[in-house]
Amino acid sequence: MDKKIITELKERLEKEKESLEKELKSFANEDKKPKGDWDTRYPEFNGNSLEEEADELQEYEKLLSVEYSLELKLRDVNSALEKIKKDEYGKCEKCSKDIAIERLEACPGAKLCAKCNPT
Repeated sequence: MDKKIITELKERLEKEKESLEKELKSFANEDKKPKGDWDTRYPEFNGNSLEEEADELQEYEKLLSVEYSLELKLRDVNSALEKIKKDEYGKCEKCSKDIAIERLEACPGAKLCAKCNPT
């Protein structure tokens, strides 16, 4: 694969990683064990009314699913960056064939080629 394209995709992945981490930090704390895990901050109920506490708890529950989704995206980005370091980037994890450049440009964290993952 062309080194210029890999460099461009690496830069996009690094920006995406930074963005995902920034978003996660806005409502969660990074958990060092297991690596890559984040924990949504539980609301502190400081004498709020029951209605306010219920709203905070509802927001917390909503953020748990957002956290999970962002963790998965971040995991895929980190995996792609690791593959670039190991010179394994752009290979399908299922069939080991090259992933089309167009697919990688659309989704730099792609793990599968179009044939193995037609969605």
